[in-house]
Amino acid sequence: MSMAALFRGYRNFYKRSNKHVELSLVSYRSMASKTPVGFIGLGNMGTPMARNLLKHGYPVIATDVFPESFKDLQDSGAQILDCPAEVADKADRIITMLPSSPNVIEVYTGPNGILKKVKKGTLLIDSSTIDPAVSREMAIAAEKMGAVFMDAPVSGGVGAASLAKLTFMVGGVEEEFNAAQELLTSMGANAVYCGQVGSGQGLIQD
Repeated sequence: MSMAALFRGYRNFYKRSNKHVELSLVSYRSMASKTPVGFIGLGNMGTPMARNLLKHGYPVIATDVFPESFKDLQDSGAQILDCPAEVADKADRIITMLPSSPNVIEVYTGPNGILKKVKKGTLLIDSSTIDPAVSREMAIAAEKMGAVFMDAPVSGGVGAASLAKLTFMVGGVEEEFNAAQELLTSMGANAVYCGQVGSGQGLIQD
């Protein structure tokens, strides 16, 4: 066999091997994208949002201060844990949907809060409508633990949440927007990047 033939054979083998590696990586990313998602706050908005994640194939690990609020979601297949810290121990992507700034502060920084057990690299997305200054405070606290916090308040009510028609206004590190968008567009029609942390809150409340 000539050297040219040997070279052609090697080149064809390399192309096939390289293609296999690329396909394997794509498959791995697809599988990784369906790893568990934490969800904290199962009220009138949070429950349909979490249910839409389940519909899109994401395993959901959830909690709420009111046990009666999570029965329907549990029946839909979500795993229910006792507190936000336990959710943070099990999931590296967590969404919060809470009534007010004090609730957000408690869920993130309280004695059983997310930041007690958050893992480095965890993506934290807060869809509550709160004071932008609190969003910035939570981002700083999360960064100290090696996690990333983004604010993503919503435009749209309970009906839009049920139909996955919400619009999310997202503030935070731009490089993390794609990772956030993957989850948000499973719960809504649009996810708009607005700028630094707190920018989403600022636009929603203007």
